[in-house]
Amino acid sequence: MPQGLKTEKILQQSEETSPGFLILGSLILMSESMKFNICFTECTRKWLFQSRKGLVYCVDKVKGIRMPLNDDQNSDSDSSRLSESTASSSDSEYSRQSFNSDSSSKPSSPASSPPKVITFDELMAATRNLSNWTLAHEIAVNANFCIKHEDYPQNSFAGTVKQIVHKAFWDHLESELNEDPPEYEHAIKLFEEIKEILLSFLTPGANRIHNQICEVLDTDLIRQQAEHNAVDIPGLANYIINTMGKLCAPIRDNDIKQLKATDNIVELLRQIFRVLDLMKMDMANYTIKSLRPYLWHNLVDYERTKFQEILEETPSALNLTTEWIKESIEDELSSISDGSSSSPGADCSSKPIISPTLVLNNGYLKLLQWDYCKTIPETLITDEVRLQELREKLNQLKVIACVSLITNNMVGAAIVDVPDFADQLKRISFPLLEGMNKKSFDLKEALNAIGVQICSAVNKSLSERGLPTLSEEMQSNLMGQIAHIVEKNNPVCSLIDKRIQLFMRSLLALPSFQKCMPTMPGGLSVIQTEMEFLGSQYASIVNFNKKVYGPFYANILRKLLFPEAAMEKTEAETPSN
Repeated sequence: MPQGLKTEKILQQSEETSPGFLILGSLILMSESMKFNICFTECTRKWLFQSRKGLVYCVDKVKGIRMPLNDDQNSDSDSSRLSESTASSSDSEYSRQSFNSDSSSKPSSPASSPPKVITFDELMAATRNLSNWTLAHEIAVNANFCIKHEDYPQNSFAGTVKQIVHKAFWDHLESELNEDPPEYEHAIKLFEEIKEILLSFLTPGANRIHNQICEVLDTDLIRQQAEHNAVDIPGLANYIINTMGKLCAPIRDNDIKQLKATDNIVELLRQIFRVLDLMKMDMANYTIKSLRPYLWHNLVDYERTKFQEILEETPSALNLTTEWIKESIEDELSSISDGSSSSPGADCSSKPIISPTLVLNNGYLKLLQWDYCKTIPETLITDEVRLQELREKLNQLKVIACVSLITNNMVGAAIVDVPDFADQLKRISFPLLEGMNKKSFDLKEALNAIGVQICSAVNKSLSERGLPTLSEEMQSNLMGQIAHIVEKNNPVCSLIDKRIQLFMRSLLALPSFQKCMPTMPGGLSVIQTEMEFLGSQYASIVNFNKKVYGPFYANILRKLLFPEAAMEKTEAETPSN
């Protein structure tokens, strides 16, 4: 199905469902069309799979690549069937479904039932829901989110393959146009694809230019002209360029001028597709900007609905989330047990009462120390990158706080009269700790360098004030203490880590509408500004996550904390025979 017709079909379905989701449907289709950036044009792909000559050319150029030389037609037909299957399943399931708390109470993992066999269409529908869900979330919460033009790295294998296949296609087109008489079929297909792209840029009310594009780029008429060798390709290309100039953003004016200065018709068509690619990117980014305010006001309802659809299609979609909450409950029980064992008068026979809110907050705190090589709970997938960045920045701040605490304890008297020493320490430490979460990063070497520079800064300050500098022994001890931060169970590091956790825990305990920050624990004053900034980001992620997935969490907590009540509810809801 041509992209324009597919877009119109999905947008119609979206509009019938809810006018607000019309924009989202449009954006998702635009993002899909951006495959033009990294893949072949539709005509290139068809030529590659339908033309044995094209395949042989590419195989000769790229050694070691296996192409379907014997199954070229089958490959194309299979690809078409997969595309049609994906489109039909995802289009039909695009409408919103109502959400209620009961629907989220389905068992997350049917232990005694056989595994459900999922068809390809169901899998693709679930994948599309996941894609839409993550895309909408990213647009709403990330103010800098946009689509960028990125190509393969120079001299990369994928880039070389793309270059060879594109060259093969355009060389083949040039040879066809140079024949006597010229062969226009591939050129006509290109004009048809260009027409669909131009039409996709139009607003619903632009009837005059819509009719004009369809009239000038009428492929049936062009084919009739081709039969009589009367096709005016330069004239058609000139009309396309002028139309692009009317539809493009001002930033593309120079690209349009360059198109007008291109004489070679094959190169001109190639560059037209390049600029159309950029125009699609501009249109998608404009749509993102327009969509963001609407999505932000409707995101909770939208994400909850989409996740419910995913849960209905894949009942195991809460397994990792359930395990995450279960671990948090076990940690809380262990903490209560340790506390009661240290209190001789405590009643050990009574069953401990655990707060669901406390369990959930403990789970969120675990994400700040999460091993992101493992899969994150399903309900947090959309914020995985942001949470990982927070963890990495907190690790950096933890090291700086440790360095500051050690320095103040050992040479505090020497720097007590230096008001900006904390800022100096951060200016020294931040650059040297850049990239500390990479596996290749040598933290011990960085700490040694920080120790040397801090000793130098302290000595410089003492000299400027006419005071004796640090002794060699004092400098050696200071650098040694800083270098030991890297060791496991370092007492200073453990202390700072507990205080960071205390601050974050206090932050989560505040009502979501409260804007003030909790008191900063001792030892963290050097990083107070950075901690408050990261804390506000963290609290924002957590509070939004609670709003969206609260009903799902409540259901899981009910089953884990109060299994008897959950069992009674299940039995009451089960119809009697």
